[in-house]
Amino acid sequence: MKFRFLLWMLGRMMAKASRDNPAFRQQLAGKDLVFQLHTLDGKLARHYIVRDDRVIGKRGPAVAPAFALGFKDATYGFATMTAKNKQLAFMQGIQNKDIQIQGNPALVIWFQGLTKYLAPKKKKPVDKAA
Repeated sequence: MKFRFLLWMLGRMMAKASRDNPAFRQQLAGKDLVFQLHTLDGKLARHYIVRDDRVIGKRGPAVAPAFALGFKDATYGFATMTAKNKQLAFMQGIQNKDIQIQGNPALVIWFQGLTKYLAPKKKKPVDKAA
């Protein structure tokens, strides 16, 4: 359930960033593709459509995604995508074959670069001494 929510929220966050964040939109420039995140057992899949500098998330598997990231199960997918060191978690998962990449691996790297724009901005501490 957590992984399903995470994938849904990821779609919402990317949709918002594609409307409001110029740096995020710049990363989408010229892209027209569909990508998918799913579990390898086929129980859970969500795909994302990138078109016209926007991102739309949809439930279910995509017909022909440009790339797909498959996680061994929902628990593992959630743990990997919420890990402190996501890059290390992904690399270990790929080496252990707990994560499978289908399609263009260069686009997976592009997607991982997109996620840095989705982190919540840290609020500056308020100076109470003033």
